[in-house]
Amino acid sequence: MKVIILAGGLGTRLSEETTLKPKPMVEIGGYPMLWHIMNIYAAHDIKEFVVALGYKAEIIKHYFLNYQLLSRDLTIQLNTGAVKTYDAPVDDWTVHLVDTGLMTTTGGRVKKLQKWIGDETFMFTYGDGVADINLNDLLAFHRRHGKLATVTAVRPPGRFGSLSIEGETIRGFAEKPQAGEGWINGGFCVFEPQVFDYITEDMPLESSPMENLALEGQLMAYQHSGFWQCMDTLRDVRYLESLWADNKAPWKVW
Repeated sequence: MKVIILAGGLGTRLSEETTLKPKPMVEIGGYPMLWHIMNIYAAHDIKEFVVALGYKAEIIKHYFLNYQLLSRDLTIQLNTGAVKTYDAPVDDWTVHLVDTGLMTTTGGRVKKLQKWIGDETFMFTYGDGVADINLNDLLAFHRRHGKLATVTAVRPPGRFGSLSIEGETIRGFAEKPQAGEGWINGGFCVFEPQVFDYITEDMPLESSPMENLALEGQLMAYQHSGFWQCMDTLRDVRYLESLWADNKAPWKVW
């Protein structure tokens, strides 16, 4: 199964870090947020990623092009340029890096990746959030209800869009409520390929596509009451960094 990860936004609310790098490359414990997210999936034996690039795409490309070298001990013969690498654990992931444009909407980025997904069920998440989620349970929930889309619903602070849930069915999708109550979209989604029919390149994924799926009863909520944290501000970065440094990172499920 493939996972789409959005990694192309400008990350303006984290400008202290994103002036020089894309948001998913901001480091927690010396590793990019993107690496942390991928490890959550890999821990559940989901190891093929389609990364939607945009802002400073070359930094993410350089990181993965040099991933093996960065993960191993090296001997470099300076006069010839010869490099000898030494055995070290290297993640057996397949990573597709696709430039989806600088100012493309979230819906547009996903739509541009349709040919990479084909006619298969796929997973999707944002490049700035981690959780101690059991992805096997999420996938089983999605297959059990038989609808087109599942969103992981979480309960964080109140600056995000909220979900109106009836039973396990999402009935509405409201952007950025003022209060911190209710459930919000935490990413970690599972989609059937028919979801592409709801997406247009000029609309955010979180507006018309999600709203129309909800109106048709095709959007379900996997309610995750465990840890979830978005890396949206410098304060969030420091909080995640402190958890990692204290060996108390709940999302470290690998």
